[in-house]
Amino acid sequence: MLKEFKEFAMRGNVLDMAIGIIIGAAFGKIISSLVGDVLMPPIGLLLGKLDFSNLFINLSGQHYASMADAKAAGAATINYGIFINTVIDFVIVAFVIFLLIRQVNRLKRQPEPAPAVPTTKECPYCLSVIPIKATRCPNCTSELKAA
Repeated sequence: MLKEFKEFAMRGNVLDMAIGIIIGAAFGKIISSLVGDVLMPPIGLLLGKLDFSNLFINLSGQHYASMADAKAAGAATINYGIFINTVIDFVIVAFVIFLLIRQVNRLKRQPEPAPAVPTTKECPYCLSVIPIKATRCPNCTSELKAA
């Protein structure tokens, strides 16, 4: 059983998948940082100095100045600002992956073959297949018009 598992784990597809997952996780962290640290501050500034990560609904009925205060007090909250950041993360990651796969598919795509030039034709008398440049049918010996 251990030998079979080793063979399975060492197949190219499994290793490729593992590498893809690791790179994907690191890529996700980069995109999260891009959204949280680069994109959201200017968007929040344009929307009136709004910090999306600090948007929440307090379910306990008490007032808290920030989400950190609510969490410190153990209050139940709905953190919709973090959800907005996560949705934006997802949209950006999905778009970048779409662009990446689109480019890979474009590179993989084989040029379409040129239309094949016919090399044979049918004899109009015996209907056998003969070379296109033939002037006499080798089967029925009929004279053919030059192509």
